[in-house]
Amino acid sequence: MYAVIRSGGKQERVAEGQQLRVELLGRSTGEDVELAPVLVVDEDRVLATPEELAGVVVSARVIGAELGPKIRGFTYKPKSNNRRRWGHRQQYSTIEITSISVPAGS
Repeated sequence: MYAVIRSGGKQERVAEGQQLRVELLGRSTGEDVELAPVLVVDEDRVLATPEELAGVVVSARVIGAELGPKIRGFTYKPKSNNRRRWGHRQQYSTIEITSISVPAGS
């Protein structure tokens, strides 16, 4: 069984026990979080409509936080002494999928 979850404006395919990196969730290490499923595939069943996904829960545990690579940029406009140096470093949460539970009726 696997599910496609939505987190931080992105979608990821996950299975139980899998660890992945998502955008910062704002939760502390060891906390549990529920993620919104977009699609669930269980053997020969595919659950994709909002009515079918109503009772589906994808649970995960926050393992830690980490930083992505440093991105550096520089803008320059000639003849106007206009220079700007900027940088960005994305923060991520590392999570482990603990369970994908599908109600018996769906």
